[in-house]
This record gives sequence, structure tokens and C-alpha cells, in this order.
Amino acid sequence: MPATAPLPARQEGLRKFQKVNDVLERYGWDATNLIAILQQIQAEYRYLPQDILTYVATALGRSPSEIFGVATFYAQFSLEPKGKYEVRLCDGTACHVRRSIPVLQAIREKLGLAPGEQTTKDMRFSVETVSCLGACGLAPVVVINETVYPQMTPEAAVKMLNEINAREDSAQ
Repeated sequence: MPATAPLPARQEGLRKFQKVNDVLERYGWDATNLIAILQQIQAEYRYLPQDILTYVATALGRSPSEIFGVATFYAQFSLEPKGKYEVRLCDGTACHVRRSIPVLQAIREKLGLAPGEQTTKDMRFSVETVSCLGACGLAPVVVINETVYPQMTPEAAVKMLNEINAREDSAQ
């Protein structure tokens, strides 16, 4: 008798990876599309889970270390869960001298993030600083998902978070 998993366990595994299989199918199961594949998977899960990266490696006939290497090389990818709203605050030279750090402190305080925490417990927000967002004339700059918020102040940042929370709470 072959040493295979019982049918229900295999079906559960197939269901778990169905979204990944859909992405792989969309890109023709072609490893030359790895960046796009990982982008789509991260958009689905809001990060790149280790078991899914291993599955992608196997499905594409690549080594897990190659896939992990790509996932950890590019700053756009995360191996940790991210919130629904990704708050990126620029702390490049222009933003820093125009007081980006007080904005960051106000955001972290409003969200109740302890030192070292990046994502709120409710998975609504993730906060990170970046070296440059390429909008120095708008400094200090905050980007939430794809929306740019120029010339931020601590007060404006808190107001912006309150507005997002109000929209989210009314949608529930």
C-alpha cells in the first residue's frame, strides 16, 4: 500500500493552495514570471507565507532557497503579515529635516504600536519607514497603500488615520 496522505488531507492541501495554483496558472507555471507571481500571492495574503513559498518552489521546479532568495532580496516583499493599510513614511533627508519623525511617532502612538511592532493586532495597519519615496518636494510624505499624503504633520496624520478607521468601522 503506498504511503500517501489520506484523501481528505490531500484535498485540504489542494484547497489551501488553490489561490496559489490560480496565480501560477495565470502566469503559465513559468518561473521567469516569479516576481509577478510573488506580487500576486502577496496581494492575496498580504505577505509571503513560508509554506506557500516552498510550494511555489516545488511547483516551478526550483529550489526553495532560490525562491526565498528572491522574496528576501526585494524590499517590496514581506515574510511577515501586513495590515490592510500599509503606512509608509519617508525618512529620507528632505523628509527628515522637515520633521518626519514626529509624524511617525504620532502614527505609532495613535495605532498603539509598541517599540518593534509594525502591524496592529487587528491587522488593519502596518507601519514602516522607508529611505525615500521620491517625493522630496512634498516632504514629509506618507503613502498609505497607493495614496500619497504630502506635507504631513503629526495632527494631519492622526486625522487621516481617524478617517480611515471611521470608513472601516462604518463598512462593517
